[in-house]
Amino acid sequence: MPQITIERSPYLDHVDWEEFALALHPVVVETAAAKLEACKTRVLRTEDEAVGGEKENHAIVNVTLALLAGRSEETKAKLTEAVVELLRKHVGPADGVAVHLSAEVRDLDASYTKAVL
Repeated sequence: MPQITIERSPYLDHVDWEEFALALHPVVVETAAAKLEACKTRVLRTEDEAVGGEKENHAIVNVTLALLAGRSEETKAKLTEAVVELLRKHVGPADGVAVHLSAEVRDLDASYTKAVL
């Protein structure tokens, strides 16, 4: 925990996503009282996407942060706002492309378990 998934558009291949993840982890630690060594991020490059009635000239980034239950709604809102602000800094505008940034925090199910080998 936290389990972080970044889904991102192929229009954003120029972004250093590992650098973004390393910048994101301390934000999660500070805002949601997580442990740095527990932060795990996967970046998934999407292939097919559409916005409204268009399938071109739009880039989408969505960050999902799955945390153990117990954070307040205020904490979750602060975290998503901080994530979107960090995305703004790392992604920036793209020529001729509308960039859509979003983030959400969800609680991990009570059945969540992990192991480190």
